[in-house]
Amino acid sequence: MKRRIKHVTVLGSGIMGSGIAAHFANIGVQVSLLDIVPFELNEAEQKKGLTKDDKAVRNRIASENFEKLKKSSPALLYSPKFADRIKVGNFDDDLKKIKDTDWIIEVVVERLDIKKSVYEKIEQFRKPGTLVSSNTSGIPINMLVEGRSDDFKKYFAGTHFFNPVRYLPLLEVIPTHDTDPEIVDFYMNYGAKFLGKTTVLAKDTPAFIANRIGVFSMMDLLHNVQKLGLNVSDVDKLTGPIIGRPKSATFRTADVVGLDTLVMVANGVRQSGAEANDFNNVFSLPDYIQKMVDNKWLGSKTEQGFYKKVKGADGKSEIHGLNLDTLEYELQGKSSFPTLELTKNIDKPIDRFKVLIGGKDKAGELYRKSLGALFAYVSHKVPEISDEVYKIDDAMRAGFGWENGPFEIWDSVGVQKGIELATEAGYEVSDWVKNVESFYKVNEDGQSIFFDKNSGNYNNIPGQESFIILDNIRKNKTLWSNSGSSIEDLGDGIINFEIRSKMNSLGGEVLDGLNRAIDLAEKEYDGLVIGNQGANFSVGANLAMILMMAIEQDWDDLNMAIAYFQKSMMRVRYSSIPVVVAPHGMTLGGGCEMTMHADRVVAAAETYIGLVETGVGVIPGGGGTKEFALRTSREFHSDDVKNNRLREAFMNIAMGKVATSAYEAYDMGILEKGKDVVVVDKKRQIMTAKMMAKSLAEHGYTQPIEQTVKVLGKDALGMFYVGTDQMLTGNFISKHDKLIADKLANVLVGGNLSEPTVVTEQYLLNLERETFLQLCGERKTLERIQFMLQKGKPLRN
Repeated sequence: MKRRIKHVTVLGSGIMGSGIAAHFANIGVQVSLLDIVPFELNEAEQKKGLTKDDKAVRNRIASENFEKLKKSSPALLYSPKFADRIKVGNFDDDLKKIKDTDWIIEVVVERLDIKKSVYEKIEQFRKPGTLVSSNTSGIPINMLVEGRSDDFKKYFAGTHFFNPVRYLPLLEVIPTHDTDPEIVDFYMNYGAKFLGKTTVLAKDTPAFIANRIGVFSMMDLLHNVQKLGLNVSDVDKLTGPIIGRPKSATFRTADVVGLDTLVMVANGVRQSGAEANDFNNVFSLPDYIQKMVDNKWLGSKTEQGFYKKVKGADGKSEIHGLNLDTLEYELQGKSSFPTLELTKNIDKPIDRFKVLIGGKDKAGELYRKSLGALFAYVSHKVPEISDEVYKIDDAMRAGFGWENGPFEIWDSVGVQKGIELATEAGYEVSDWVKNVESFYKVNEDGQSIFFDKNSGNYNNIPGQESFIILDNIRKNKTLWSNSGSSIEDLGDGIINFEIRSKMNSLGGEVLDGLNRAIDLAEKEYDGLVIGNQGANFSVGANLAMILMMAIEQDWDDLNMAIAYFQKSMMRVRYSSIPVVVAPHGMTLGGGCEMTMHADRVVAAAETYIGLVETGVGVIPGGGGTKEFALRTSREFHSDDVKNNRLREAFMNIAMGKVATSAYEAYDMGILEKGKDVVVVDKKRQIMTAKMMAKSLAEHGYTQPIEQTVKVLGKDALGMFYVGTDQMLTGNFISKHDKLIADKLANVLVGGNLSEPTVVTEQYLLNLERETFLQLCGERKTLERIQFMLQKGKPLRN
C-alpha cells in the first residue's frame, strides 16, 4: 500500500521541533506543533486576567516558539506564507488528534523517562499503522520502545535531523530490532525524495554516525591546540574553508552549537564504554574545557565561549578569543602560515590536502596529527557504526558541512600515506584498510563505486540512478571545453552546458561556450541543460572586466560585450531546441538573467536569486530589465494592476532584492508558476532538468516567436519620478541612487513615449544597453565597483 504523508504531528516545539515542523511545511505538509501546558501564568497573562484554562495560556509554549520560527534568521521557511500550514497546540488538549495524523515525530527533552511517558500517551490515541519516530541524538533507540506494543515497535525508528533543519541536509534513520524493513525503506526514501535530505541508515550506536565522527574530530583538535601552541583564531583559520569546512570552522562552530552540547555528546560516548582506550581518551575533556563549562562560558547562548564580543578602547565592538592557557579573552592577531601560501592556486579543497600535510610549520603539523587520528578512527568505525564507508562520508558532508568526507580525504592523500599519518599520530588503523587500493573509484558508466569491507569488492553506491554526478561523467562524456566552461553528453539526446569559471562568473569564455553548446544542440541533439554542481550557479558577470573598459572609456568594446551578452540570453530563449536552466545557491545578476530566459527552470529549493546590479551603480544589462518589463506587461488588465505590477518589478530591481528560496522567487516573478519547478534534493536537479528537456523535445518543441511588449511611457514614468523625488527629499536615497532608479524606470516603461506603445524585445534591449553604458560612465558607479573589488568581491554584479 502506498503511504502518503499529508499531516505530521511534532511533539516538542523547541529549536529542533520548530525546525522539523517548518521543513515539513516547506514541502506542503500540514503540521500540528504541540508542547506542554505551562505550569503557571506569566506576568503578561496575569495582567490580562487570563486563567490556566484559557487556550492562549495552554498553547503558550508552542505559540511562542512558533513566533520565533516565523522570525528566524536565516529563515526556516521557504516562504512566510508556509507558516499557515502549521497549527499549534498542547499535549493535554490536542494529543487525541494524532488519530488523524500520518506521522508522529517526538522531539522532547533528552531524558529517557520523559520520552517514555510521552510514548505511553501516544499509544492511547495513535491509530495502528501510524509512523512514530524520535529525533533523539543520543539515547539508544532500542531503549525507547521498551514496553511498547508490537504495532508501535513495527513503525518506530530514530529520525535524527540536524540543526538548522532546512539548511543541513542530513537525516540519520536508526531502526530498532523490531522496525519493519519496509518502514525503514519508507523513512529512507521519503527523507531523500520529499524532504530533500541525504538519508543515511545508521546503527543504534552512541551518537550514531555524524556526531560520533564530528565530535571525535573536534575533541582531537581541542587536545592538540595547546600542544602546538596555537590560539583559537589560528585553528579556525586552518580548519575552515581552506579544507572545505564551514566558515565557522572549529571554535566558532562550538560556540554556535553550544559547548554544553559538545560536552554532552563527548561524555555520552566516553561513558558508553564503546571506545577502545586510545580513542576513549580523546573524548575526555581538557582542563580548560571543564573550566569553561563550570564558568558557563558555553558560547553564543551565554554570550561568551571561545569568543566574546567586547568594547575596544575606541568604544567599538571587537571580537576577542579565549587564551586557552590563561582563560582570559584577548584580541588575537592574524597569523601567517607558509603552508597555506602553497595552496593559493589550488581551487578545490580536496586537492589541497596533499600539500597541507607536507607543511613544515605548525599548520602542517596540525594537519598531519588531526588527519592521522581521523583516518585511524574512521577505519575502526567500519563496521561498528556503519558497514559502508560512503555512509560515513555522506553523514559528514550533510551533517557537518564538510565538503569531503574522511574516506574521500584519505583517498586524496593516498591510502598508504594515510596509514603513515595515523602511525605518526600514535594510532593503528584497522587491518581491513591495509590492503585497500582506494576507497572509491568511478566505473565506466560514470557511477561512484566504493570498497566494500564485507565482500572485499567494489560495489555501486545505491540510488545513483536518480541523479547525475558531473564530476564522474566529465572524463568520458565531455564534448568540448574551454577555460571557463564545458559541454557534457548527458545521454538520451540531451547535452549539458556547465559553467566552470572562478565562482562561476559570466565572462567571454563562458558566453562563447554557451553559444557553442546551443549550436551543437541545434545541429546534433534534442535539448540543452544549463547546470553545474558547484557551490553556486553563478554570482554574475565579471566586474573587473567592466571596470577596466569603463576606466579606459572603451565604450565600443563594452557596448559590444553587453550586446553579446544580450544576444546570448536571447538565444537561450529563442533557440530551436528546448533549454532548461538549473539554478541553485547564489544565482545573481547575469545568472538570474540566464535563468529568466530559459524555456523551463528546474530550481533547487535553496536558490538565492535576484538582479543585484543596482548595488554597483548600474541596471541589469543582459536582458533582465527587459524581461521584467515583458512579464509585467502580460498582466496589464487595469490601471491599478498596471501600476502595481510595475512597482513590484521596479522595487525588486531597484533594491537588488534576492529571493531567499526558489519559492520566494515565484512571488518575485523570477520563476513562473505552472512552468518552472522546484526540487528539494539538489542531487536530483541535473537529472530532473534532463528529463524535462527530453520531455519538451518528445512532445514536439517548436522554436518560439519573439514577443512584443506593451510599455506605458510617460504616464508611468511620472509616477516613478514622483516616488524617487520623495525618497531623495526624505534622505532615504542618495542623488546617485535616484539617478539609477530613474534610469531603471525609464527602461521599464519603454522610455519617454507619449502614450502606451507596443514595442519589440530588441527595442527594450537597446534601451537597456544604452542605459547600462551611461551608468558605467558615472564616477560614483566606478567607485562602487572599485569598492567591491577591494572587498574581495570581484565577480558579483
